Amino acid sequence: MCGIAGELRFDDTVADVRAVLAMTEAQSRRGPDSEGVFAIGPRCFGHRRLSIMDLSRRAHQPFVDNALGLGVVFNGAIYNHHALREELAAQGYAFSSTGDTEVILKAWHAWGPRALERFHGMFAFALWERDSGMTYLARDRLGIKPLYYTLDGERLRFASALPALLAAGGVDTGIDPVALHHYLSFHAVVPAPHTMLRGVRKLPPGHWMAVHPDGRCEQQPWWRLDFTRTAEDEGRSFGEWQEMVLRALRRAVERRLVADVPVGVLLSGGLDSSLITGLLAEAGTRDLRTYSIGFEAVDREPGDEFKYSDLIARHYGTVHEKILVPGHELLRSLPDAIEAMAEPMVSHDCVAFYLLSQAVSRHSRVVQSGQGADEVFGGYHWYPPLAQLPDADRSVDAYRQVFFDRDHAEMGTLLQPQWVTEDHSLRFVSRHFAQPGAESAIDRALRLDTTVMLVDDPVKRVDNMTMAFGLEARVPFLDHELVELAARIPARHKVAEGGKHVLKEAARAVIPAAVIDRPKGYFPVPALKYLRGDFLEFVRGTLDSEAARRRGLFRPEALARMFEAPDSHITRLGGSKLWQAALLEAWLQGHGL
Repeated sequence: MCGIAGELRFDDTVADVRAVLAMTEAQSRRGPDSEGVFAIGPRCFGHRRLSIMDLSRRAHQPFVDNALGLGVVFNGAIYNHHALREELAAQGYAFSSTGDTEVILKAWHAWGPRALERFHGMFAFALWERDSGMTYLARDRLGIKPLYYTLDGERLRFASALPALLAAGGVDTGIDPVALHHYLSFHAVVPAPHTMLRGVRKLPPGHWMAVHPDGRCEQQPWWRLDFTRTAEDEGRSFGEWQEMVLRALRRAVERRLVADVPVGVLLSGGLDSSLITGLLAEAGTRDLRTYSIGFEAVDREPGDEFKYSDLIARHYGTVHEKILVPGHELLRSLPDAIEAMAEPMVSHDCVAFYLLSQAVSRHSRVVQSGQGADEVFGGYHWYPPLAQLPDADRSVDAYRQVFFDRDHAEMGTLLQPQWVTEDHSLRFVSRHFAQPGAESAIDRALRLDTTVMLVDDPVKRVDNMTMAFGLEARVPFLDHELVELAARIPARHKVAEGGKHVLKEAARAVIPAAVIDRPKGYFPVPALKYLRGDFLEFVRGTLDSEAARRRGLFRPEALARMFEAPDSHITRLGGSKLWQAALLEAWLQGHGL
């Protein structure tokens, strides 16, 4: 797990090594163990390393193979690299290291872009060919690892984090109105290729991009999630699906044990992280470390789920650490957590993951986490109504009614007129729902949430907050074989009994029923939902600052209404609309914009 960066010039000049060094330095927290830079004429590549596989210098990056004429900088983890190494060795390839980086390079030489289909893992990388001048950028199927870039007629720059591109300079930092609409309407999800800044784009998940020496760029999708089912799938019994899910999840958890350092668990106390803990214990993991975090209650809304995380920790005898964060420390950490965001992320639990990661990084370098189960197995409350919708043609409006924070009309009352153009969010959902491969409303929603919302909300949140402390988070529920299996399961088996039904029943063979049958919980940070005292003043100071007034995003009268009664302005999904506005402005100001 690392941070990557680079510059490719198209104007017959040499690459700016200082710009690449600025980008790698800006990502030093992603890779605290070592730094490397490699330049070859118009191309320069940088890397910050977090040593997880092959801790020796042999796996140092940028990794260059002079015999093959290839080089690579890579962020992520390839869990099946041992098996791929054996296959490639049988074809005559020799290896100088024991990690996964060199496997990527030689797999590409052997199979070209088809190598991507062989990788089990999370990854974003840049791979270059010395002789042809070609460079290839690639991102994993579900976007677990990020890849941002800027592109104009003279150069392309890329990095693992958007702020790293800002550190190199020369970025158009104007607000992207499409991204702004998504952020304020589509529950703060800004789908690729957009980011909040006009000059920065992100490579979509499951895509690779070929960059020619003359600046031509070609993007290709290499993976899509398909919800079509065979007659055998439709006829398979619930019990069979249950067994198949548990078998696939067990394999996914075991795959993510591949490391040269111990692997722990972020244990919230919910079904998903508890099940991961149980499967790791079942696999014989010794001295398994688990971590939980909690916050002060507000208006009797609890701020922790220690009751359930304690139960699991005792049941499996883990080395367990609980972190209880007082309100003043939460407020003090807010600016640092916002600075760690590659993009503005409104979810209350960003700061929770930030503080949890800070504590966990003192003892562990790798953890498994439960993100993705709700999207993959239908755990959210908005899925059952969609499953009952008889007319798939009404699915777009039904999804908007349950998921969007604002409709387009409300957007017009919040934003200054120059920022209100088209209903970009509704148009995006309509286009996505119209794609082939998902026929019912519920399958369309699950596909969208798994391949878009999940990528640019929970997964991005975990990557940003854990990597702020050089901590690698692995997400077994996003094992692509498990995700593809879940897509084939008829929706009725997923959304029954309040959601995640097939997963819950599979889990009964592993973890205590008290965790499975508990009410659904979320990572609670009530102080950012019910703004009071110093938290409300933080928001007021941010939105009333000179920088915010000069930027002119929001109508003053709209902000005044929200400040009069903050608790009355809550989104359908339980978030504070006032905090949403403040977080965006705080992110922009925190990055000097």
